[in-house]
Amino acid sequence: MKVVITGGTGFLGSALASSLRIDGHQIIIITRHPHVHDQAPWTDLPIVVEGADVVVNLAGDPLETGRWTKARKTSILESRLKATEAVVTAMSKTSQRPGVFLNASAIGYYGVRGTGAVTEESPAGSDFLASVCVAWEGAAMAAAWMTRVVLLRSGLVLDGAGGALPKLALPFRFFAGGRVGSGDQYWSWIHRDDWVRMVRWAVENASIKGPLNLTAPGPVTNREFTDALASTLHRPALAPAPAFALKLMLGEMAEAMILNGQRVLPDKAERGGFEFRYPDLDAALRHVYQ
Repeated sequence: MKVVITGGTGFLGSALASSLRIDGHQIIIITRHPHVHDQAPWTDLPIVVEGADVVVNLAGDPLETGRWTKARKTSILESRLKATEAVVTAMSKTSQRPGVFLNASAIGYYGVRGTGAVTEESPAGSDFLASVCVAWEGAAMAAAWMTRVVLLRSGLVLDGAGGALPKLALPFRFFAGGRVGSGDQYWSWIHRDDWVRMVRWAVENASIKGPLNLTAPGPVTNREFTDALASTLHRPALAPAPAFALKLMLGEMAEAMILNGQRVLPDKAERGGFEFRYPDLDAALRHVYQ
C-alpha cells in the first residue's frame, strides 16, 4: 500500500510509519521540514496523495505547549482545521482517491464527564476541547462523499519514549508523585502498540467508519493510575498535586486535560473483534518499563 501520513514525524505518526514500513508498505510523510527520502513538504501534498491507498492526518499544534490564552486557543483550533482542510482538498483533486482517510481527533470530544461510561454513540461535550474536536471532525467528514472516513478519538497514549507518560513518571522518580486533584477523575488510556495496531485494523476493516475510540477497555481513575505507576516504578505515591496549584500553573488546561476526565470505552473496536495486547494498565506499564 501507498500510505501518506501528515504529522508522521511525531510521537504517534512515527510509530505508525515504522510499523507500516516493517511490513513493506510505501510511506510518504508530509512535514514542514523534510530531510529524508520518504518525506515531502506540505506544498507537495496534491502530488503526493495521487494514487495513495491510505491517507492519515495527524497534524496539529500540541495542546500542552503554553497556557491556553485566547491566541493559543486560536492556534490549536486553526492548526487542526487548516491541515485537515488541506488534506481533504488535495484528495478531492486526485484522479485516483484513497480507499480510506483516517483523521486525528481525541476523547476530549466528550467533554467533562462524571463516572458514567461513554462510547462512540455518546454526544459531544461543550467545553473548549470538545468544540475543537467537533470542528476538527466536521472538517474531516467533508471527505465522506469520496472515501471512507475514520475519526481517531485517541485517549492517553502510553509509551516510555514520548507522549505524556515520561512527564507523569518524573515526579515519582524523585519520590514526589501522587494523585492529581481528587484522584477520582477517570483517565482513559491505551498502550502505543495497541494504538498503532488499532489504526492498522481500522485501515484493513472496511466496515469501520466514523468515530473510533482508541482507548483500552479498562479505563481507571487517576488514583488507580498513579498507584499503578508508582508500583511499576517501585516508588511511593504519597505526594498529591492539589487542584488549586495546577489551576494556578496551567489555567484552563489543567481543568480540561488533568483534573477532569472521561470513562471512555472502545465499544466499536470490541464489537468489531479487535484484540488488545495490553487491556490491563499494570501489564501495559510493566511492558513500557521492562
